[in-house]
Amino acid sequence: MGKGDRKTTKGKRTIGSFGNTRKRKKATPVVAPKKKAAPKKKAAAAEATEKKKAAVKKPATKKAPAKKAAAKKTESDKKD
Repeated sequence: MGKGDRKTTKGKRTIGSFGNTRKRKKATPVVAPKKKAAPKKKAAAAEATEKKKAAVKKPATKKAPAKKAAAKKTESDKKD
């Protein structure tokens, strides 16, 4: 009565089988929670503030100019 015995729970665990001595757990269906409806007054006020924020634009910051790639040395330059 050990790991190789298919009739015992310990044996079924090692073999990975199911049956009367080792039942499978029943899968429970996952239910998504219902979303709560937000009050309309607060939602409308939030949308108005978002529109105001979108209307105000920040001035674009100037980026530094891109660095130029260094010139590659040729074989004639290496000999000097």
